[in-house]
Amino acid sequence: MTEDTTPETPDEKPRKPTLAEKRQMKSAARLYAVQALFQMEAAGHGVDRVAREFESYRFGAVDEDGTEMAEGDANLFRRLLDDAVMWQAKIDQATDRALVAAWPIDRIDPVLRALFRAAGAELVTPATPPKVVITEFVDVARAFFPEGKEPKFVNAVLDHMARALRPEAF
Repeated sequence: MTEDTTPETPDEKPRKPTLAEKRQMKSAARLYAVQALFQMEAAGHGVDRVAREFESYRFGAVDEDGTEMAEGDANLFRRLLDDAVMWQAKIDQATDRALVAAWPIDRIDPVLRALFRAAGAELVTPATPPKVVITEFVDVARAFFPEGKEPKFVNAVLDHMARALRPEAF
């Protein structure tokens, strides 16, 4: 959750987010991207519809119990969604190669499938170092599965995917 950067008066410039706030916004964007990809698959909605919904109603929103949702980095969020859709076949193939033969991507938990697609979208482009992508999405897995073994599973799969998709980074 970031502080309001809206100016007090029309002459006052908005405050730029701190480095820590920018990192938090990127982390939130990754979490929202996983949720959005899950929603797209579960409800059969397109990327534009789901992206608009998240950007309008979830980024920084306050839910009915008064909990404020984190503000997300809208550019990263949109890029992850667009790249996950554009590169889905390549991402799914990389995920399948990282999974054991008995568990292709279409048989795994839909939340994990969405997570691998969001992480894969970030891995297919060189903007973020693979180790950062892995760390960030393992943290996302912990948010969804706080007591489970899934974060370790996500770490192993993403490490395999990163080495296959971006071998020059290792």
